Amino acid sequence: MALKTFNPTTPSQRHLVIVDRSELWKGKPVKGLTEGLRQKGGRNNTGRTTMRWRGGGHKRRYRIIDFKRKNDDAPATVERLEYDPNRTAFIALIRYPGGEQSYILAPQRLRPGDSVVSGERVDVKPGNAMPLRNIPPGTIVHNVEMKPGKGGQLARSAGTYVQLVGRDQGYALLRMASGEVRMVRAECRATIGARAPSGHPVGQADQGQEDASEQVDGPADHPPPSADTIDGERTWHARYGKARSSTAIC
Repeated sequence: MALKTFNPTTPSQRHLVIVDRSELWKGKPVKGLTEGLRQKGGRNNTGRTTMRWRGGGHKRRYRIIDFKRKNDDAPATVERLEYDPNRTAFIALIRYPGGEQSYILAPQRLRPGDSVVSGERVDVKPGNAMPLRNIPPGTIVHNVEMKPGKGGQLARSAGTYVQLVGRDQGYALLRMASGEVRMVRAECRATIGARAPSGHPVGQADQGQEDASEQVDGPADHPPPSADTIDGERTWHARYGKARSSTAIC
């Protein structure tokens, strides 16, 4: 999807870049493919806060995603792309010939009307899924299983991917984005292509963090400098503590 920029009408709009969502479905998700999602608010099963600063937000419904792709040799048609509030990238609604519908993770360059299929040997095109033993080395994949039949666990976030670099003694060698090379069983399945870009703002994560830290930090968060830095000591006391007399500093 294309990236969307804004005129610098405010300082925060100047460098704001987001993904254009005009092509996404604007209606509600398929009710049969969703289930209720209860908000935890950062609490565990005993009611204690284990993760601070969590809570509030809009009510969500969980979209049931097909991470396993076990419906083999049944070409499915992509009906639409949808926004999913539970993950960082978009999902795709597909329909099989028998009328069955399912949600899958949307890779890059997948559009409504495209055909996707899973099986032992299928075409190497975005959205198709097959075992790693049948994927050519050097292929970019996502939604990779770590155990056969468990469902994809690797490279599911927005913009992520892994590269199949080879096979050795029944294992597939995967190069992660960090450069790490992992070994998983060659029977594990993966989906061709990289994950679609994120729907979250780009380059806005750290904006205003320095100003916020200056407002909430206290003297305990900024220990005084050593005694030999007179100028630095004067600055610290002027900001966080009672200023010393001129005779004491001199």
